[in-house]
Amino acid sequence: MRGAVIHAPGDIRFETLPDPKIVDPTDAIIRTAVTCVCGSDLWAWRGLDATDEAHPMGHEYVGFVEEVGPEVTAVRPGQFVVGSFATSDNTCANCRNGWQSNCLNREFMSTCQADYVRIPNAQGTLVATDEVPGEEFWPGLLAVSDVMGTGWYAADAAEVRPGSTAVVVGDGAVGLCAVIAAKEKGAERIIAMSRHESRQRLARAFGATDIVTERGDEGVARIKDLTDGIGADSVLECVGTAQSMSQALRSARPGGNVGFVGVPHEVAVDGQELFFSHVGLRGGPAPVRRYLPDLIDRVLSGRIDPGRVFDLTLPLDQVAEGYRAMDERRAIKTLLKP
Repeated sequence: MRGAVIHAPGDIRFETLPDPKIVDPTDAIIRTAVTCVCGSDLWAWRGLDATDEAHPMGHEYVGFVEEVGPEVTAVRPGQFVVGSFATSDNTCANCRNGWQSNCLNREFMSTCQADYVRIPNAQGTLVATDEVPGEEFWPGLLAVSDVMGTGWYAADAAEVRPGSTAVVVGDGAVGLCAVIAAKEKGAERIIAMSRHESRQRLARAFGATDIVTERGDEGVARIKDLTDGIGADSVLECVGTAQSMSQALRSARPGGNVGFVGVPHEVAVDGQELFFSHVGLRGGPAPVRRYLPDLIDRVLSGRIDPGRVFDLTLPLDQVAEGYRAMDERRAIKTLLKP
C-alpha cells in the first residue's frame, strides 16, 4: 500500500509501505474511504514535536472493513465504520466511566494517512453505520472521528448549558466544530475568537453570534466588555498554546468552566491564579468513542454538517501539499482521497 511518512520537519513523503496485517485477535483492517490532515499533525511538521526517525502519520479515518481478528464480532467485512484517534476496548473501568480515550488498553492511531489501516481494539473502537452512507456524508463522518468529537468534548468539559454564554478560543477545525457543539448544547450566545474572515464566516454559519478578533489581554478585555464585565459561563480552548490557555482562563467568569482540548505546548497554569479565580478546568484527549453513536446520527440525519471544515480536497498522494496549505493557512483542513 501507499501512505504518508514524515522524515523531518516540513518533509512529508508519500511512500510504499507494508500492507497492514492482523496482529492481535482484537484487530481489524480497514480500507480508508477518506482521511485527512489534522491541525495537531502540524506540530511535527513545524518541528515543535520531535521526529527522531521517519514514521507514518495520520489519526483520522473512516472506511470499509476488510478483515477482522477472531475476537472481533461488533463489525464485519464490508461494513462502513467510523473510529477514534484513541482506540479502546470499551469494557475496562475507564471506558465504562465514559473515558475511552484513557482506556487501560489504549493505543493512539498514527498510520491513517494511507490506503489501509490496522485498527487495534477494533471491537470497542469501531462503530458501523447501518448501511454504506452516501459519499456526501463521508467528510462529516470523518470529522466525527476527531475534530467534531473533540469539539464536542470541549463543550462537555466546559459544561455548556442551554441559555449560557460560550467563548471558543481557536478558529481551526476543532474550534469551528466546538461552535457546532456549543450550539447543539443550547448556548444562547457563542463568541468565536478569530482573525480570519473565511473562518469567521464558517463560525457564524455554525452558530456563532459574535466574533472577537483581539488576542491576549485585548481579547480578554473584549470578552469582558461583551459579558458586562463578568466573563463567559464556558470557554472552549482549542489551540494548545500558553497564550490561548491564559486567554481562556481569564475569559471565564468566577464559577465558570474551561474545557481545553488543544494539545498543550509550553503551557503552564498558575496555581494561585486558578485558585482565586473559581474557574473550573478540565480537558485532555477527547473520549470520542463515547460520542460516536450520537454524532454519527446527527451527521446522517443532516442535523449537523461538520464536514464543511474541509475546504481543500486532494488525492492522498498529494498529502504534502495538504500539510503546506494548512501550515500557511490557505486551508482550514485538508481532506485526502485514496
